[in-house]
Amino acid sequence: MPMDPGPPTDPRLANVLSELRDREPIFHRLELGTTRADFEAQTAPDFWEVGASGRRYSREVVWATLAERYADPGYAARDEWETSAFACRQVAPGTYLLTYVLRERERVTRRLTVWQRSGAGWRILYHQGTLVSEP
Repeated sequence: MPMDPGPPTDPRLANVLSELRDREPIFHRLELGTTRADFEAQTAPDFWEVGASGRRYSREVVWATLAERYADPGYAARDEWETSAFACRQVAPGTYLLTYVLRERERVTRRLTVWQRSGAGWRILYHQGTLVSEP
């Protein structure tokens, strides 16, 4: 059964929703880059996230984890992420809250990313994953 995406996206945000959907799940889009410079360009200097475990992760901890993963040439081949139920809401000028469901095999999480559009492009301010106990 598909998961409820929550409130519908305002039709005026269709282009924003499309652009952001193409960037999720964050840090798993190889075409957006896998280097530290790519990561820094995609995240605000004060970026942080809360994982599905409930733990808080700083920008540096996230980068260290990604660097370790991307050092393994087989990592991308094992990537089995499936996204669905996207919804987008503008929360401030140029700032958007994107929600979606992420499935990795049997594990299902609801995700939230706060994105900001700047002159240099999109960057992430905050990300959170919440484990879904029963889909």
